[in-house]
Amino acid sequence: MNIREITVVGAGQMGSGIAQVFAQAGFGVTLYDIERSAAERGFGTIEASLRKFVQKGRLTEEQRTEALRRIRLTTELADAADSELVVEAAPEKMALKKSLFQALDRICGPLAILATNTSSLSVTELAAVTGRPDRVIGMHFMNPVPVMPLVEVIRGLATSDETFAQVRNLAAAAGKTPVAVKDYPGFVSNRVLMPMINEAAYAVYEGVAEPEAVDRIMKLGMNHPMGPLALADLIGLDTCLAIMETLHEGFGDSKYRPCPLLRNYVLAGWLGRKTGRGFYAYGGKE
Repeated sequence: MNIREITVVGAGQMGSGIAQVFAQAGFGVTLYDIERSAAERGFGTIEASLRKFVQKGRLTEEQRTEALRRIRLTTELADAADSELVVEAAPEKMALKKSLFQALDRICGPLAILATNTSSLSVTELAAVTGRPDRVIGMHFMNPVPVMPLVEVIRGLATSDETFAQVRNLAAAAGKTPVAVKDYPGFVSNRVLMPMINEAAYAVYEGVAEPEAVDRIMKLGMNHPMGPLALADLIGLDTCLAIMETLHEGFGDSKYRPCPLLRNYVLAGWLGRKTGRGFYAYGGKE
């Protein structure tokens, strides 16, 4: 199957980035969100990102214009019917994702591939609610999507070799580096990253050091480009908490127990950059 039309479900930070990457690579993209205003915000994020690429000499103005022309906004999930690939980038809630996959399974053609950008949830469990588990796969992009080269390609228990090969080749065609991983909680990236972020939160919670000191030590001592707590604010503390809960539940190991401070920040609505407050305070919502 020759994939030329792609639908991205969810126009948030990840979804808009995924849509941008595919549009830049020459694919037709339908960007769906339940609210028109959310879809338009996502498109605005893409416009701003592409403008920066032009300013940095990574794209020409003509390439920017062409990429934007390839993106169509919609609030109707049924508009995914003609896509050969659908990438779901909805919030990290299993019930919501299952509902979307059931609907997409009804809407899309029998050969369409349904992919999830989940950062920790079971691809196998999502596939099981569809009539095409062999054509369900994980495509876990890294944040920020237009910049980061990695895509974790996650095979569910029933994912076919053909589906895996198509998605791996597609990721490469979009300028990404696909790396195969198996379907376990957190896959590889977040199974390694999130415990580090969680432990950094514990260091603050237990009074070992202030957030600035924790991040400075990891940047200067471990050569990390960004400290773990600043990174958590960028990712979203609600997302970090959800992943830690998935790891804790999936492995049943106390080493994945979410830090109480992280949980309290989420309860307070301090979710990081997107709300203007997390481990750090920001000048406004970003």
